[in-house]
Amino acid sequence: MTKICIFGAGSIGGYIATCLKKAGADVSLVARGPHKEAIEKKGLTFIKDGKTENFNFKVTDDASTLDIQDYIFISVKAHGITKITSSISKIMDKNTSIISAVNGLPWWYFYKANTGTLLDNKYIESVDPNGKIWQEINPERAIGCVVYPACEIVEPGVVKHNQGERLSMGEPSSVKSERLKKIADLLIKGGMKVPQKNNLRDEIWIKLWGNCSFNIISALHDKSLDEIGNDENLLGTVRKMMEECKSVGEKVGVKFNVSIDHRIKAAISIIGHKPSTTQDLHAKRPLEIDPIIGSIIELGNKLKIDTPTLKEMNSKIKIKAEELGLYSRSEIIDQITI
Repeated sequence: MTKICIFGAGSIGGYIATCLKKAGADVSLVARGPHKEAIEKKGLTFIKDGKTENFNFKVTDDASTLDIQDYIFISVKAHGITKITSSISKIMDKNTSIISAVNGLPWWYFYKANTGTLLDNKYIESVDPNGKIWQEINPERAIGCVVYPACEIVEPGVVKHNQGERLSMGEPSSVKSERLKKIADLLIKGGMKVPQKNNLRDEIWIKLWGNCSFNIISALHDKSLDEIGNDENLLGTVRKMMEECKSVGEKVGVKFNVSIDHRIKAAISIIGHKPSTTQDLHAKRPLEIDPIIGSIIELGNKLKIDTPTLKEMNSKIKIKAEELGLYSRSEIIDQITI
């Protein structure tokens, strides 16, 4: 039986866990606090399409109590991965694969990227300070994914699925591997849609396109996507941010197969939704800033591409987050919850 650990069994992690459990995998969860305690006592309750199911899992806050795993899903905020690398290493062997279900540019992004730039096979400092993840986990283990479902923890131990079933996956080398097929097949058997992509990096940037612009503007102004769409000035800023993001992405070989107009129209057509960054702000959780905007600025600086609007908005969101105690490069890692 395939052993799989979900490291960070929150809303998305919980959804992935239930799918893998349905598929017959041996699934363990790493969680903390009231959510962990509720799962221990009552199992994980999952609500989708009005149907409620309950699943029993082995759940712990100490990964070292688990066996060696075949796959480990990392479902903590991207800026929290450096905090857990030592714990992850205790349940790995040479065959363990790591799947980071996170927003922004993933820590493994330039492993076997073949962009022809100085970034190839280098870590991204704003995502992986001092290359800690790269060195302690090793990008050879990485399988990429782009997460689309929207889920929420409605109370400890209860995860509700709101929309989306797709989890795009792909190898950093773009090959179709047996390990990729195996985990994709399990997720599909459990009810998810899992296309296996040769060009996953393109898809990462299409999602990042919206994260680096709409998420930041929404958090700065506490606006929903449609409210941003109705504000000419804010929408103009979003467009500039997306143009700068596209310039950086194209320099590292990304193909943007949709236009900025199409991407904007798709976002502002969603009524009443505030992106995850704004939700985190309201919940007083540390904000994902560096993976979704700082990383683009870092690449732009290294490639000598000017990103003035991204830099301005990055500075503003960091100031706001720091004033609320929700961002500090030196302290943020210790605030992460899983």
